[in-house]
Amino acid sequence: MEKYMLRALELARLAADEGEVPVGAVVVKKTTGEIVGEGRNMRERAKNALAHAEIIAIDQACRRLGGWRLPDCAIYVTLEPCPMCCGAIINSRIDDVIFGTCDPKSGSAVSVQKMFGLPYNYRPEVTGGVMEEECAAVLSDFFRALRIKKSGGAQ
Repeated sequence: MEKYMLRALELARLAADEGEVPVGAVVVKKTTGEIVGEGRNMRERAKNALAHAEIIAIDQACRRLGGWRLPDCAIYVTLEPCPMCCGAIINSRIDDVIFGTCDPKSGSAVSVQKMFGLPYNYRPEVTGGVMEEECAAVLSDFFRALRIKKSGGAQ
């Protein structure tokens, strides 16, 4: 598990370096262990509300595997998915959702709501708290630096 979350963290750090909220995601084919999709938050750069790490990773995995269903796949993401991303996970039939840190403002796997527990036609398994401290630190560091920048360096 850590191998894939480490890659998601690399993608999150890359997003932070680009001025994006640092979230990274990878889709893994479970039988082979191959990463078939990667994404990082790109909403600011793309000027697109849909450019979340999970959506980009799922899109890449679908294109690579040649279909909209992603059976035998897991998604690793540094931050608990939002409602839009939970919907994409349900619709793509991903088996497992593994995330790093909870999102008390818009997390929809376990925090604000439990979308995967609702009576949709598909329900992935969910594991939270994987490398939680590292995932939370990337976000905390990003927002701390942003506050310092906005205040003119005094903090």
